[in-house]
Amino acid sequence: MAGAHIVSPDDLTALTALRRLLHQHPETRFDVAATADRVAEELDDAGLEVTMEVGGSGVVGTLRRGTAQRSIGLRADLDALPIDERGDLAHTSQIAGAHHGCGHDGHITMLLGAAQALAQAEDLDGTVQFIFQPAEETGRGAQAMIDDGLLDRFPIDAVFGLHNLPGLPVGHLATRVGTFTAFEDVFTIEIDGSGGHASAPQHTTDPLVAGAEMVLALQTVVSRAVDPADHAVVSVTEFVTDGARNIIPGQVTIRGDSRGYDDRVSSTIRTRMERIAAGVAAAHGARAQIDHRREFAPVVNTEAATHAAVRAAQRTDGMSVDATAGRMGFSEDFAQYLNHRPGCLVVLGNGIEGPHGRSLHHPSYDFNDAAIPFGVGYWCALVRGWLGP
Repeated sequence: MAGAHIVSPDDLTALTALRRLLHQHPETRFDVAATADRVAEELDDAGLEVTMEVGGSGVVGTLRRGTAQRSIGLRADLDALPIDERGDLAHTSQIAGAHHGCGHDGHITMLLGAAQALAQAEDLDGTVQFIFQPAEETGRGAQAMIDDGLLDRFPIDAVFGLHNLPGLPVGHLATRVGTFTAFEDVFTIEIDGSGGHASAPQHTTDPLVAGAEMVLALQTVVSRAVDPADHAVVSVTEFVTDGARNIIPGQVTIRGDSRGYDDRVSSTIRTRMERIAAGVAAAHGARAQIDHRREFAPVVNTEAATHAAVRAAQRTDGMSVDATAGRMGFSEDFAQYLNHRPGCLVVLGNGIEGPHGRSLHHPSYDFNDAAIPFGVGYWCALVRGWLGP
């Protein structure tokens, strides 16, 4: 279709090799120096202006063409997960405790492929800012780049992001106008009791029993406090004590997160959590303190930018698109950019079977290299639609 960029076999071979190299050498949080250096090298080789250390360890590649003042920002994330990879892939992570289990290696590769292709284009009139952001997984990277003047130093009219999605067929893109991904609130509950010998529980105030009851009671927050028409999830993910085999603990820490799509749901969850924590602890003679804070805001796609993304997908060879997709349950700090500029996040199919179909953050997940041409094609079609004649 007109406007789509087709990745040549040689280009795909080179991009696949790059993606697998990135997969073998994952870096986490803001500590992405080697990845950022490789991104900067690729952008420089393509002839773009390169600025490093934006927001600490982010990279921006700038492509200027023509004289128009129009501009567009395209964002990919640099960081991996702080977990070990499981599996026997030839390109398995070589770094203990780090794994590209969310596909950011693929996001980097597709955006670099688009930068290389668009650097050769002669039909653009305006500026493209290729934004490579650290620390997406912690929810801190986007804001760090913004705080470092990203949007002032590299002006953009709108910003776009892309995330792969296991379970969605390769070549399929989905998005929607309005709220697209969930907020994430994180909570920590500290329960203080009085520990002692396991043979004499009557002389203790056992915070472990209180904590166990609290975990069960938290399961009622969604089922009994949130309107069934609203989406909400509360997950307890950690239960830590200072006890041992023959020692009743004196303190228990419970951690987890909650997700939904609007602040009303967040407020309901928080209020009910506080009541449960205080009430259950008091019933056991213990004390509880709860810390509850926002980690990720929901992504809210703006209308005009979403329509531009859909048109780009429709112009991309072989791509199918769902412009009214359901909302995603995961969270993305791309939302921070949308507090300042219009824009749109889309999801791109990663496949259904094998490691490509494993859920994001699974230790055996792998990005699907078959998605690379679709991601590159989509980015190129989007830029041509925004900056083309």
